[in-house]
Amino acid sequence: MVDWHLIKEMKPPTSQDEWEAEFQKYQQFPEFKILNHDMTLAEFKFIWYMEYSHRMWGRLVGLAYILPAAYFWRKGWLSRSMKGRVLALCGLVCFQGLLGWYMVKSGLEEKPDSHDIPRVSQYRLAAHLGSALVLYCASLWTSLSLLLPQHKLPETRQLLWLRRFAHGTTGLVFLTALSGAFVAGLDAGLVYNSFPKMGESWIPEDLFTFSPTLRNVFENPTMVQFDHRILGITSVTAVTALYFLSRRIPLPRRTKMAAVTLLAVAYTQVALGISTLLMYVPTPLAATHQSGSLALLSVALWLMNELRRVPK
Repeated sequence: MVDWHLIKEMKPPTSQDEWEAEFQKYQQFPEFKILNHDMTLAEFKFIWYMEYSHRMWGRLVGLAYILPAAYFWRKGWLSRSMKGRVLALCGLVCFQGLLGWYMVKSGLEEKPDSHDIPRVSQYRLAAHLGSALVLYCASLWTSLSLLLPQHKLPETRQLLWLRRFAHGTTGLVFLTALSGAFVAGLDAGLVYNSFPKMGESWIPEDLFTFSPTLRNVFENPTMVQFDHRILGITSVTAVTALYFLSRRIPLPRRTKMAAVTLLAVAYTQVALGISTLLMYVPTPLAATHQSGSLALLSVALWLMNELRRVPK
C-alpha cells in the first residue's frame, strides 16, 4: 500500500481493474523497480493484504481505546487522574498511527545516492516500535495497578534496592527490545550467524567501518548485531541477579511467582534469539523472538508493579 487514507483505504480493491491500478501505483516505487521487478499480481496481493491487515488492526486498536474511553468519561466513571491517563493513552494511539505512515513513506522514497536495497528507515522503524512499546507499557501498567491488589511491603533498605534494580532491569529489557528494530531494519541478523563468537572472533574487525564513529551504532549492521548481543546478555544477567536478590527478601507469593516467571521467560528469549541467529533468521522463528521480547517486557513490568510503593 503506497498511500494512506484514514477512511478511503478501508475498502480493499474488489475488481480486476482496481487491483491492476493498485499494482501499477506500486510499480512506480523503488521496491518494485529494484527488488520485486518480477513480482506477479498474485504475489502483490499477498503483501498488500499483509499491510492492509496491519492497518485495519491498528484502527481496531484505536477504536478499542477511544470508544470505551468516551463512554466511561460520559458516564463519569473516571477519576481526575484516570482522565489524564486516558487522554495520554488515546493520544499515543493516534500518534502511533501517524508514525506508522511516516515510517512506511521512508521505504517509498527514491534514494539515488544509496546502493542498498529499498527498505524503511531503521530510525523510523525504531521510533514506531518504541512508540508502540511505550503505549503497551503504559496500558499494561495502568491495568495491573487497577486489577491487582497492592501489597503492603515493609520499606526496608533491601526492598528499596530490589525495587530500584527491578526498574533498571525493566529499562534494560525495553532498550534491548528497541535495539531489535535496528537489527530488523538493517537485516543485521544475517551478518554473523554464529554464537557466541561473531565469525572467528569475539569482537569483529568491521565494527567501526563508518565515519563518523557514531554512525556505526545505528547504521553498521555488524555493530547493530554486536550491540543487540551485548544488550541481550546484559539483560539476562540482570534478570538472573534480580531473581537471586528477590530470594533474599520475604515477599508475597504472587511477587515470587513474578520473579520466577521473569527468569524463565528471559532464558527462553535468549534461546529463541540464539536459535534465530544460527538458523539464518527464518521468519516464523524471528517473529516468535520478537513476541518473546514483548512477553519478557510484560513480566518485568508485572514484577515492577508487584514491588511498587504503597502511596501514603
